Amino acid sequence: RRRALPLPDFDRILVVVNDDVITHSELDARVPAIKQQLIQQHIQLPSDEILKRQILERMIMERIQVQFANQSGIHVSTEEVDQAMQNLAQQNHMTEKEFNDAIAQKGIKLATFRAQLLTQLTIQQLVEREINNRIVVSQVEIKNFMAQAKANAKPEEYNISHILISVPDGASSDVIARAKKSAQGVLQKIKDGAEFEQVAIANSQDQNALEGGNLGWKKAGQLPPLFVAALKKMQPGDVSDVLRSPNGFHILKLNDRRGGGAHQLVTQSHIRHILIRTNELVSPTEAENKIKQLRSRIENGDDFGAIARANSDDPLSAANGGDLGWVNPGETAPEFEKAADALKINELSQPVKTRYGEHLIQVLARRQQDMSPEVNESSARQQLHALKADERYDQWLRQLRDEAYVEYRTDHIN
Repeated sequence: RRRALPLPDFDRILVVVNDDVITHSELDARVPAIKQQLIQQHIQLPSDEILKRQILERMIMERIQVQFANQSGIHVSTEEVDQAMQNLAQQNHMTEKEFNDAIAQKGIKLATFRAQLLTQLTIQQLVEREINNRIVVSQVEIKNFMAQAKANAKPEEYNISHILISVPDGASSDVIARAKKSAQGVLQKIKDGAEFEQVAIANSQDQNALEGGNLGWKKAGQLPPLFVAALKKMQPGDVSDVLRSPNGFHILKLNDRRGGGAHQLVTQSHIRHILIRTNELVSPTEAENKIKQLRSRIENGDDFGAIARANSDDPLSAANGGDLGWVNPGETAPEFEKAADALKINELSQPVKTRYGEHLIQVLARRQQDMSPEVNESSARQQLHALKADERYDQWLRQLRDEAYVEYRTDHIN
C-alpha cells in the first residue's frame, strides 16, 4: 500500500483516514494551487491556518472517496492522466512543456498536480457510477416540471454563492440549535462587513467552500425550491437570511441573474455517435484503436447506423443507430460538445475522448430554437437530473464521512 515505507521524522501525520494517513507535506503541497485559484478569483486570502484547515477537510473527503473507488474496482491509468494533461494544455493553448512550465512557475510541483488530477479523475468516475448513472427521472416529473416552467413564463438563471453549516442525520435538538446559532453568527459577520467569500472559506462545510462558496450559474430547476423561493425576492448583491433544510443551515448570496422572459435562442445540433467505453478490460489505447478502426470502415462506405448498432457501448442511442436526437448546448461532456460544434454537417469527427470513453461524432443538422416559451423535455430532464444528483451526492458524501474512521492527530497545522 502507499504507506508501506516509514515517513520521515519531519513529515508528521495530521489525520488518519481509515487505513491511510494525510501528512503535513501533503497538505503543504496543496496550498500553492488553492492560493493561486483564490487570487485569480480576486478573493482576499484568509490566514494560513484557516486556509489549511479547509484544504485538510477537502483532502479528507477526497481520500475517503478514492478509497471507496479503489475498493469498488475503479482505477485510473497513467495513460488517462497523461491524456488529461494533454487536454488541459490544449485548452490553455499551450504545448505540454509550456503547460508544465506554467505549473512550476506557480509554485506547484508537477508530481503534486498529477496526483491531484488522478484524484479528480477517480472521483469523477466514481460519482458517474454511484450517483449519476443511478438517478431516474420519471415522465411524470418531467411533465410537472415543464408545466410549472410554462406557468412561470419567466425562466431565470442565478449566479450564486453558498455557505452551509451542516447538521448530521438524526442530530439531537441541541446539535441543531448549535448549528443554527453558528449559522446566525456567520450571517452577522457578513452583515457587519466581512466579505462573503472569505466567510465561506473560513466557515462553510460545503464542497465549494474553497471557491469562496461560488456555485456559478444555475437554472432555477437545478436548485432546491427553498433556494429559488429566497432568490426570487433578492437583487444582485443581496445575502439571504439563514435557510433551514434537512442537511443543515444555508446562507445564499445572489451575485447576478439573467433571463426573465427575453428570447433565448440556442443552436441545437442533431447528432449521432458511437461510444467505446474504457474500463478494467478495455484500456484507453484499445478504445482509441477500436474507434479508429470503426471510423475507417465508415469512411470506406460502411453504414454509420449499422456500425453503431453493432458496436456502440451507449445502449440507448445504439438501438437507434447512434442517434442522440436534437442536442442543446451543455447537454453533453465539454470535450464532446466542442468537437461537435467544430464539425460541418455530415462530417465525421476524429476520435474524441471524454470521461465515458472514445467517441465518433457526426452532426446531421443544426437549427436555431427559441427556448423562452417553455422548457423542452430534454432540458427538463437535464435540470431534474442535476438537482437530484446534487442532492444524492451530498447525502452520499455525508454517509461516507459518517462511516469512515477519521482521527485528527494534531490541532495545530501551521
